[in-house]
Amino acid sequence: MTSEVWFLIIISLVIFNYLFSNILDYLNHKNWKDEIPLELKDFYDKKKYKKAKLYAISKNKIGLLSSTTSFLFIVSLLVFNGYGYIDKYVNSFSLNLFLPFEINISFIQSGFFFLILFTLNSIISIPFSYYNTFVIEENFGFNKTTKSTFFFDIIKSSILSILIGGALLFLALYLYNNLNDGFWLYLWIGLSLLIVFINMFYADLIVPIFNKLTPLENGELRKKIETYSKEVGYLLKNIYVIDGSKRSTKANAFFSGLGPRKTIALYDTLIEKHTENELVAVLAHEVGHYKKKHVFSGLLMSIIQIGIMTFFFELCLKLPEISLALGGSDISFHLGLIGFSIIFSPISMMSGILMNYISRKNEFEADSYAKETFNGEDLSLALKKLSVDSLSNIYPHPLYVFFHYSHPPLIQRLRALN
Repeated sequence: MTSEVWFLIIISLVIFNYLFSNILDYLNHKNWKDEIPLELKDFYDKKKYKKAKLYAISKNKIGLLSSTTSFLFIVSLLVFNGYGYIDKYVNSFSLNLFLPFEINISFIQSGFFFLILFTLNSIISIPFSYYNTFVIEENFGFNKTTKSTFFFDIIKSSILSILIGGALLFLALYLYNNLNDGFWLYLWIGLSLLIVFINMFYADLIVPIFNKLTPLENGELRKKIETYSKEVGYLLKNIYVIDGSKRSTKANAFFSGLGPRKTIALYDTLIEKHTENELVAVLAHEVGHYKKKHVFSGLLMSIIQIGIMTFFFELCLKLPEISLALGGSDISFHLGLIGFSIIFSPISMMSGILMNYISRKNEFEADSYAKETFNGEDLSLALKKLSVDSLSNIYPHPLYVFFHYSHPPLIQRLRALN
């Protein structure tokens, strides 16, 4: 296919992704009902239910404005040859510094290319993030983030993104420049090892950059968690409390680690709002994922997905027409990566649908495990409180659930538990 045909395919996919995403959002927004479900009548009064609907409307509006701005930015880059101008600019660099490797110049050029795009995207996204945090979340009583924390988070996440992205770019370029065929296989292995590493050490390396983790103090809650874990044969490496309250009143928890490095982190807001039995029930649900091998199967599916992605990535890089369609004068690694990210989106959507379907099925199984080994009623109470306190949508549209939900809607989970 010619570069003109590839250009039409790329811009058509960008337009389709934007329209499809916003149509789903619209259907999801219009699916709200006036009556409160029977299962939540003891938790929602009419005033709070109306507040949840207003919260959803506010989030939808800022989401639409943000996605439209990003869409117009990408279309402008395509139509007015913005990618081509940035490519020509970075290609004008003749620096041969920093790295005594063959890929020195191409690494610097691609690095600057993505750094420019990263900066432009940040300029667009930060105002929306600021408004969401300090206007919407503030108005609905969720925000606890200070302005200094907000901007320090941006600085830290940007540095982290640049460091990890730079390392991945270096690896990809090194393989691309030194292997004529099959470089995708080695890139797949490298990315897979990175995912396993992050899964194992996320709580030790990434979380402390943004939050403080404190070991759960000795007491009744820790005793109940340890007793339950021993009963079902689930040995925890650490039980932490994370200071989530410095950013939001919303409650949460996360579990990370593989093998002997399994770690549980409970948000302080979660401990504050839930009973000890409800917290153990939440833990039991997560243990269910481990016992049912969901963690392993999910990691395996992610690795398979990465393999498919890197294979198609190499195919795209072998087509100079894709780089030319984005305004390049010759085949280009960074333009090929941009083109691939758009061209691959239909396959990514299909794999996302499959992953979400399996994930929703796994959630039902984990709920069932928690009911069998601990208490289904405590888990139901915890789920209700989490949903009501976060003003979540209890009437999501089925199509929106099909494409986007990794967890089943609350009402479905409650009815399955009962």
